[in-house]
Amino acid sequence: MVGTVQGHRDGHGFVVRDDDEADIYLPPNEMRAVLHGDRVKARIVRSDRRGRPEGRVVEIVERPRQPIIGRLLQEGGVWLVAPEDKRYGQDVLIPKGATGAAKPGQVVVVELTEPPALFGQPVGRVSEVLGEIEDPGMEIEIAVRKYGVPHEFSAACIAQARSLPDRVRPRDRQHRVDLTDVPLVTIDGEDARDFDDAVYCEPARVGRAKSANGWRLLVAIADVSHYVETGGAIDVDAFDRATSVYFPRRVIPMLPEKLSNGLCSLNPGVDRLCMVCDMLVTAKGEVQAYQFYPAVMHSHARFTYTDVAAILGNTRGPEALRHAARVPDLLNLHEVYRALLAARERRGAVDFETTETQIVCGDNGRIERIEPRVRTVAHRLIEEAMLAANVCSADYLVRSKHPALFRVHEGPTPEKLEVLRNYLKALGIGMALGENPKPSDLQTIANATKDRPDAPQIHSMLLRSMQQAIYTRTNSGHFGLAYEAYTHFTSPIRRYPDLLVHRVIKAILAGNRYHLPVLPTPGEAQAKLVRRLEKNGASKQRAAARASAFSAEDHAWQAAGLHCSANERRADEASRDVEAWLKCRYMREHLGEEYGGVVSAVTTFGIFVTLDAIYVDGLVHITELGGEYFRFDEARQELRGERTGMRYAIGTRVRVQVSRVDLDGRRIDFRLVRDDAESQPRAGKGGAAQQGEADRGAALPAKQKKQKTQSERARPAQAKPRAAKPEAARRRSPR
Repeated sequence: MVGTVQGHRDGHGFVVRDDDEADIYLPPNEMRAVLHGDRVKARIVRSDRRGRPEGRVVEIVERPRQPIIGRLLQEGGVWLVAPEDKRYGQDVLIPKGATGAAKPGQVVVVELTEPPALFGQPVGRVSEVLGEIEDPGMEIEIAVRKYGVPHEFSAACIAQARSLPDRVRPRDRQHRVDLTDVPLVTIDGEDARDFDDAVYCEPARVGRAKSANGWRLLVAIADVSHYVETGGAIDVDAFDRATSVYFPRRVIPMLPEKLSNGLCSLNPGVDRLCMVCDMLVTAKGEVQAYQFYPAVMHSHARFTYTDVAAILGNTRGPEALRHAARVPDLLNLHEVYRALLAARERRGAVDFETTETQIVCGDNGRIERIEPRVRTVAHRLIEEAMLAANVCSADYLVRSKHPALFRVHEGPTPEKLEVLRNYLKALGIGMALGENPKPSDLQTIANATKDRPDAPQIHSMLLRSMQQAIYTRTNSGHFGLAYEAYTHFTSPIRRYPDLLVHRVIKAILAGNRYHLPVLPTPGEAQAKLVRRLEKNGASKQRAAARASAFSAEDHAWQAAGLHCSANERRADEASRDVEAWLKCRYMREHLGEEYGGVVSAVTTFGIFVTLDAIYVDGLVHITELGGEYFRFDEARQELRGERTGMRYAIGTRVRVQVSRVDLDGRRIDFRLVRDDAESQPRAGKGGAAQQGEADRGAALPAKQKKQKTQSERARPAQAKPRAAKPEAARRRSPR
């Protein structure tokens, strides 16, 4: 079997198979000759005690040229680098003279010169010195290299960006609708630096009515495709990145700053080129008609979400008086938003309320506070407007029968659906879910349980039952938003799929056909399509036949979707890694302090607790739950003590003490604190929570040792199981 090696911090690893079958377990001795990320051929030699397939690596197919980041150490006269990513299970030896200008303790980038072997460690040389571990922004420098995020534009890209004009030229205005007199405005966060969408709304007659019975809604999006030519240097770099990556205090943009913050940013008071989705919306929130066209616009104001929320909350307040000319337009936007929201509710789209947080850092890069991100009516207003434009884009692509990338979100898999059914049944929630549930079924459960004390945990389980949204050539709808077709049109500054959609729409308007600059061989894209069709119930023969019917152009689009989806996940992982590092650094200053919290996830090896007020997650290991055997109940998502019956389930309130912080492993450990003699058991043997994960087994009874080994494989350390959220549940996700 061919697959990718995924290492684990405890020394073992897995081969994640290309055919999506069960991962192959690699014991520590098999991991000695391979590295995390290697492409290998492996064969199954036996099943381990838990029935998992255990394998042996027979060939290394490909070793990605991925640099290793770590700290340079000197031990007994020997130089070595301890990888920052603990999935690399071995230190890298550095020969004398290969350390460059690096000093002991500094964070460095290592290039391998000799691969690992069964009886020898990998050898490398220092290729870059990043600095001291405590330097401001070091966590971001590590993350971009650790996850292979492109963070430097090519010389050709920079040169092409410099050659672009500073303003809209007369020739750029040709064959465009002049909307400079239309009072379009931007509405974004206080810290936004690029503005890629503007909106305007006015009452309108829909159908044969004699008076206004609906609205005309304009969504204007920066026309990035006018400046980024297909196959050019800027386009090559943009495709390589596929998305902008957002960190606290820093953004790695998809496009050079001259475009993202200049020519393609809809700044107030200047003319900008845009693509417009012009819609007629009925009183019931249905889009009666729409059209797309290139235009020139002039932003009449730059609003923040706070500004708009204040104006809509008090139309005679100071904010409203300061922007008196725009208040009627904002009220029209609010009215069309209410109509669109009503249509969303009738459609049965998923709309769970979740708490999202933002990290506020000081000038020195340290966390000052972690606070919940408040979603106001202004956020929802813009979200609904962007959703409407995206749906019109998808409909236009479907009607034209032109290949493009759709944003697809499929329903729960049978396995996840069964877990959800068992969980709801265990909680006594008597609402049945059929074999093919609709999003409205999940929303009905959410609405029925919203007043329960464990509502956040129930909603979290509903979210976890869903799959991750992807970009793909094959349109199969958006489950979470309850749309038959959906795509991304509204953020071409920061998402490459949106840029492709703009190019396709322009080609259709001109009566042409857009072609991707490179048509790769079907290969992986065709294989992935076959597996996806099989996963959705098609037989092997039928799936292969359907995939073969795709043209080379279709497979090229499919490959582009795979690339964009993978890079989106890469950006999310890098962002989460930095946030975990910052939270660990923050909690390191609070060792020994006690906090109240709630159990947010339960596993075979312990419980994850989210602290009140500061929203930091940490692990209470199973050895800290008391001196008895705890059994994991998957249906109820709880650990239950066999002797006392003590239960720890999702939603259980606990009080914990911060006992250990592992900055390198992104791990925070808690110890249970007894509130009173009746409510909580005393923690296990003192200090057990401060031992490493590999050492903890020594404190467990033999029976419990076996249970502990069921910990999840190679997830970024300390990350609790995450939900594959539908589009509407993510921060500004539709945009």
